[in-house]
Amino acid sequence: MSIVAIVGRPNVGKSTFFNRLIQRREAIVDSVSGVTRDRHYGKTDWNGKEFSVIDTGGYVRGSDDIFEEQIDKQVELAIDEADAIIFMVDVEAGVTGMDEDVATLLRRQSKPVFLVVNKVDNAMRQDDAVEFYNLGLGEYYTIASISGSGTGDLLDAVVEVLPEKVEEEESVLPRFAVVGRPNAGKSSFINALIGEDRYIVTDIAGTTRDAIDTKYNRFGFEFNLVDTAGIRRKSKVKEDLEFYSVMRSVRAIEHCDVCLLVVDATRGFDGQVQNIFWLAERNRKGIVILINKWDLVEKENKTIREFEKHIRAQIEPFTDVPIVFISALTKQRVYKAIETAVKVYESRSTRIKTSVLNDYMLPIIEATPPPATKGKYIKIKYCMQLPTPHPQFAFFCNLPQYVKDPYRRFVENKLREEFDFEGVPIAVYFRKK
Repeated sequence: MSIVAIVGRPNVGKSTFFNRLIQRREAIVDSVSGVTRDRHYGKTDWNGKEFSVIDTGGYVRGSDDIFEEQIDKQVELAIDEADAIIFMVDVEAGVTGMDEDVATLLRRQSKPVFLVVNKVDNAMRQDDAVEFYNLGLGEYYTIASISGSGTGDLLDAVVEVLPEKVEEEESVLPRFAVVGRPNAGKSSFINALIGEDRYIVTDIAGTTRDAIDTKYNRFGFEFNLVDTAGIRRKSKVKEDLEFYSVMRSVRAIEHCDVCLLVVDATRGFDGQVQNIFWLAERNRKGIVILINKWDLVEKENKTIREFEKHIRAQIEPFTDVPIVFISALTKQRVYKAIETAVKVYESRSTRIKTSVLNDYMLPIIEATPPPATKGKYIKIKYCMQLPTPHPQFAFFCNLPQYVKDPYRRFVENKLREEFDFEGVPIAVYFRKK
C-alpha cells in the first residue's frame, strides 16, 4: 500500500489531520507542544484508492532536548518510507525558523511534497497564507483540520501522484499488546525484535504515549505488535496527556489477543503489575509474563525458580502462565518470548470436539462429583465448548445453582491437565440441562 507522511514543526495540527483521515481518535491531540513522539500509522482511502498515513512528531532541528533529537530521527525515517509527503504549517504563527528548517530538508527530496497551510477557517486567513510561498515549495493548499475544510482538494492531488500498487488480500491479523508499568522496557523489547529503532527509547518514564501497531512476521506467523504507554496507578496520573495514554493502553488490552506483560526485574512483580495482569485476565486475553532487564539481576542457583515461585503465588489461582526471562538490551530470549506468545495465541484458539471433551471429563466428574448441598445431589450429564473467541465451557446439570467455586476450579484444573491452555484464562459455566 502507498504511504503518505505528515510532517512539520510541533503543534501545527498534524495529529488532528491524521485522526480526520483515519476517522478514529487514535493519535492523542493536545494544545501542549510535542505530544506525538513515535511514528503513528493508520489507513485511509480517497476516490477508491487506499493508502497508509504516518503521523510524526514535530521536527525541531538543533535542539538539546533528548526527545526532540529522537523525534527528528523518527521524522526522517518516515520521510524515507513515504511515497508522498504532506508538509503542514500553521497560518496563525506564519513562517517560522523551524518551518524553514523542515522546508530545507524537504527540498532535497525527490518525492512529491504538498505544502499544507492549516487552521485557515476564514477569508482573512486565506490572504495570510500567501507568505508561505517564501518556503520555496511552490503552490500550497489551505485547510482546517478540525472542520475538514479544504481537505478534499488536497487529497485529490495526493492520490493522483501515488503509485499504483498491487492489492493484497486483506486479513485481520492477531494482535499482541506489549503492556506494563512505565520504563519496564516495552519499546526496547519491540525495537530488539524488529531490529530497528521503531520506537523512541529513553530512561525517562512515560516516553511512549500512544498505543502503536507494528506488523511482524516470525516462525511463519504474521501478527501486529502493539507498543503501549506504561500504566501507573490512578493517583499517580497527574496530567491529561498521561490520562489519555493510559486509556489507550487499557483499550489496547481490551482489543488484543495476547498480552505480553513486561516486568522490570529490578522492581519485581509489584501491586501495579498485578493490576495490569488481572485486567488482562478479566478481559480473557492470553498472557505471557516477560521478566525484562534480567541481565541486571545478581543470580544464584535458584534465582529463577524463586522468582517464578513468588510470581505464581501472586497470581493464584490462575498460575498456568508462561514466564520468560529476557533482556531487551542484549536480545536474550526475545525470540523465545514471541514463540511463547504465538503458542498461547494458538492455545486460545483451540477447539475441542464435544465427544472428546465428554469422553475425558464425564468419568472424572463421576468419580469426583460436586459435594451434595442441602441433601441434594448434583448430576452433570453433558459438557461442551462454547463457540466464543476464547475458551469457555458449559457443563449441563440438574442443580447448577449449588455448584460452588472450589468445584469450578477443580473442573478447570482437570481441563488444563489434559488440554494445553497455558497462559489462557478459561471460563467454566454450570447450566440447567
